[in-house]
Amino acid sequence: MKNGYSRREFINRLGLSGIVAGFGAGNLFADQYKPGDDELKSGKILKDDKGKSAVLRSGKIFQPERELQLKSDVDVLVIGGGAAGVAAAISARKLGVNVALVERYGCFGGLFTGGLVLCLIGTYKKIDGQPVQIARGVNGELINRLAALGDCGITKAWKDGKDPNADPEAAKYMLSEMVRESGAKVFLHSWGVDAIMDGEKVRGAVFESKSGRQAILAKVVIDASGDGDIFAAAGAEYAKYSRYIGLVHRIGGLPLDKNVNTPIKGVKWLNMRGDATEDGLDVETLTRLEMDYRKKIWDSVEKFKKTPGNENAFLLEIAPQLGVRTTRLLKGVTHLAYDTAVKPDVFKDVVGIASGGGASQIYISYGALVPKSVDNVIAAGRCISMDLKVAETCRLIPACFTTGMAAGTAAAIAVKDSCVPRDVNIEKLQKTLKENGAYLG
Repeated sequence: MKNGYSRREFINRLGLSGIVAGFGAGNLFADQYKPGDDELKSGKILKDDKGKSAVLRSGKIFQPERELQLKSDVDVLVIGGGAAGVAAAISARKLGVNVALVERYGCFGGLFTGGLVLCLIGTYKKIDGQPVQIARGVNGELINRLAALGDCGITKAWKDGKDPNADPEAAKYMLSEMVRESGAKVFLHSWGVDAIMDGEKVRGAVFESKSGRQAILAKVVIDASGDGDIFAAAGAEYAKYSRYIGLVHRIGGLPLDKNVNTPIKGVKWLNMRGDATEDGLDVETLTRLEMDYRKKIWDSVEKFKKTPGNENAFLLEIAPQLGVRTTRLLKGVTHLAYDTAVKPDVFKDVVGIASGGGASQIYISYGALVPKSVDNVIAAGRCISMDLKVAETCRLIPACFTTGMAAGTAAAIAVKDSCVPRDVNIEKLQKTLKENGAYLG
């Protein structure tokens, strides 16, 4: 009996062989294809207005002023569909406001799914010697729904009060369904690139896609971009850091009796810290790391395959997204400094608790999500106002779900109460969060 699956056997057991067969040799030749009438009629001759293009003048490049198409006008706009953005959109929709969600990739989850950061570190925290689930609400719903998928969705560690690992494809599917069920208006393959300003107030955001540059207006914008792209564009103050950047991968074909850290037998995911501190906002740095890390990973797997018992191992997947940990951190109404953020009685506006990353419990102040001066924008995820030691905990996936849930709830309350986010009634915010399953201690 074999100890593991070869790549071919692995594909067959996943049921992909039938899909591959659908692309047989006979279907690959263009001369066997006859376009239908509808396809022929769709081939219109078009010419775009070159007046919208950038121009070269006296050795400098200029972008002409032009009107942007208004794609939508909503109550709450969420930029970024990672853990924080999904939680924000779902939480805001639960309170009955109109929500648009803009995500640069073709799936939800951000670094959780696209970055293969599959371990939900910080789901549980031991309190008085007993494990307590502190990542609840949207995060808790996701865990329950992944568990309902069977053995393929999430490891069973969560049943024992331990942080579980999820399967990335199961998580992408389930997050997509949760967003769909929420009724939020979704724009995938769309990159939020600029803020729309009305004085010191954010009134929406500009995004780029294959449809060009378009705009969405909103009463409140939630920046869940991970890098603070929108609050930075709006002129909010922030601190910029260079941190370790990694690239995660998964290996398949391991012995079936081997203890692995994913729900799928014979499959293991491997984290990468990175070689040195790097600038996650520099495109040349990101390009270099992407190419260097792919070679490093390939070489390491080839070496691993030569070790006894791992002859059938193969590189199953390299994360589509680099593991950027920290870039911009907001300077908010409240700054989460580690020495004070670990104390339960410092902040009166606690909207969530985070754990993991070697830290004690971090009590998250709502003020850490709100810029000092710019209005109508709320931060969520790994870019909120905090020091680097707190960021090691609050950048983790469950913490991002937690801050996203707080941001979405606060944004909806601001819309319904006709106030700016900094003036949201804290007691009402905390009460609503608790009603929707959040853990505030």
